[in-house]
Amino acid sequence: MSDHWQEKSAAIMLALGLVLAVSCAHQKAAVAPAPTPAPEAAPTPSPSTGTAVVQPEPTIAPAGNPEGGVASSELPANLEEINKAGYLKDAFFDTDKADLRPDAREALAADAGWLKQHASVKFQIEGHCDERNTEAYNLALGWRRSNAAKDYLVSLGVVADRISTISYGKERPFATCHDESCWWQNRRSHFLITAR
Repeated sequence: MSDHWQEKSAAIMLALGLVLAVSCAHQKAAVAPAPTPAPEAAPTPSPSTGTAVVQPEPTIAPAGNPEGGVASSELPANLEEINKAGYLKDAFFDTDKADLRPDAREALAADAGWLKQHASVKFQIEGHCDERNTEAYNLALGWRRSNAAKDYLVSLGVVADRISTISYGKERPFATCHDESCWWQNRRSHFLITAR
């Protein structure tokens, strides 16, 4: 009888652990509000040095013509060609994070500029993760990443109905080695144009 209760206790503990893991994985990613031009940013003192640190939001500028691509006013009819041209840049993330880093904000600001110039373009944002952690954890993290990118683009003026999101977690890696030299490339929100 003792073995039976131990098995039941282990099953209950496993179920509680899964419920806790799933509920923690569904936290909403922090998204910055739309950038507003401020003549003077209010500096915040750094706790260690007492000096002010100001990091301005990136300006929204139209994305340039990708190297070897066509002029942005003359998009190819073939979606595959548009996606290969590299008009939209991916946003990269830190390990186990869905917060937008400064370099991700800059890439997304450039993407927003291009997308505003091409208001008929519809696209999907794919959330990707590196191979570490469980499938369920990475699917939830990929979802948070794709939605963080979407929310930021919407805050920059891109119409939300043009954007769909999906998470692939760790299932579709861009790089396949098993160390940080590949993992950083897989922690991203990737853009796929779905309609002109």
